Amino acid sequence: MRDEIADSAYALGWAAVRHMPEPVAREIFMLIADRTWRRHGRGVRRLEKNLRRVVGDGPSDDELRELSHRAMRSYLRYWLESFRLPSMSRERILSGMHITGIEELYKDLDAGRGVVAALPHMGNWDHAGAWIALSGTPFTTVMERLKPESLYDRFVAYRAGLGMEVLPASGGDGDVFGTLTERLEAGRLVCLVADRDLTASGVEVDFFGRPARMPAGPAALAVRTGAALRPVTLWYEGHDWGVRVHDEIPVPDDGDRTERIRVMTQSLAHTFQQGVAAHPEDWHMLQRVWVEDL
Repeated sequence: MRDEIADSAYALGWAAVRHMPEPVAREIFMLIADRTWRRHGRGVRRLEKNLRRVVGDGPSDDELRELSHRAMRSYLRYWLESFRLPSMSRERILSGMHITGIEELYKDLDAGRGVVAALPHMGNWDHAGAWIALSGTPFTTVMERLKPESLYDRFVAYRAGLGMEVLPASGGDGDVFGTLTERLEAGRLVCLVADRDLTASGVEVDFFGRPARMPAGPAALAVRTGAALRPVTLWYEGHDWGVRVHDEIPVPDDGDRTERIRVMTQSLAHTFQQGVAAHPEDWHMLQRVWVEDL
């Protein structure tokens, strides 16, 4: 009964947000962000602890609090835009994106080579996915299961409607890694959010000077298939969106499979670090990342 109520409330809220005037919806979501930030609950405290490791000891506690305020507003903006994205015009989705480095990704795909685009929880990755799908490049991604199940189904349908093939991270009928391998060997694009490990098999990396765990999947797929592993960082630019597709992380010549995956995942973490340091308010990380917190 609780799951049914949650799903019904979520569906009603989603529909309402999509159809109300954008300025009204934005004001509501910013009020939610402000109220959540002022309450200083567990999620906000975790966000601030994560941000302290990003910015170091230089900023005062008051400055850190102001940064977390901007970060909560950025996070609620992501949810607002995700709810409204299915009703956003094609012109707005395409024209509002400021992206660099995409040409090299297209070159790989045009040559029949698969690409693994690995992203952190930054900016609006759903909007970036809609942009590349509307630009004519379908892709496959993996989504963590949500509860209730009906809520997960709504998210899958929503993202599929934007042109994404969505695979469940767990509990599905098939082999997710095998399916992703097939897509890459067919020269297709796979997009994975990859700055937080959801399993017990992640790779330990140095992230802002502290050990953290990140998923091995993106590097493992590149090692297995020969696909190009390309980090992608995202942020907000005023009312628009910024994205950078970084240089490929090559498979090392030396070491066994495990060592190659470790080295590539560390390079991925280093690139994420640069992106997060440049736009810390747009890193939506309210969960544990560093080993000492797990």
